[in-house]
Amino acid sequence: MSRLFGPLDSGGCVPPRQQTRVAAFLISAHGALARQFAFTLPIKLKSAWQTELNAQVYRETEIISLLLRATSWEPDLTLGYMTASWETAWFPAPIEEIPDRTLAAAAGLAAFAHAVHAGIRPAALLPLEANANDPFAMALRRIEFESGRLLQAQILFLKGPELVPFRNAVSAALERRHTEIDKLWAQALEGVGITIPRTE
Repeated sequence: MSRLFGPLDSGGCVPPRQQTRVAAFLISAHGALARQFAFTLPIKLKSAWQTELNAQVYRETEIISLLLRATSWEPDLTLGYMTASWETAWFPAPIEEIPDRTLAAAAGLAAFAHAVHAGIRPAALLPLEANANDPFAMALRRIEFESGRLLQAQILFLKGPELVPFRNAVSAALERRHTEIDKLWAQALEGVGITIPRTE
């Protein structure tokens, strides 16, 4: 087991097996975010945070499109049941302590998005000797850059005035989501020979 991708091929590229597993996980997570952002949006925007949701739908879709095209795919027989477990984990989880259902759903979604964008750092798995011009490596770096930008918006919303009365509930939801996603990410990587520290 290694903490990084590899062994790299002669061109300094990540093995297709590892590319496939990582891309499948990321597409599943970011696809769930895109769907949930789209369904959380009202027909008419009434708040500033709803405007940001609209922007995030398109950024998540861009990440998916990038991965689909940049990944060297190969068959992975374990993806069927793994994807089912991932998709189940992504189910919406509104924060029950918030009486406004729309705000509760948005806060739960922001906690999920925060865990994905802060907890999953695929570019950190690239060895120094990885080919900087490889499309997959470039895609991972781009995703990590975009995740940093998206994360700032989620932090602003989760710390915003609408959620101040529910700070403890929001913090608990964040902790649950981070623990859950860290575990799934670690399990996905272990199946292709990569080990990372887990959040317990």
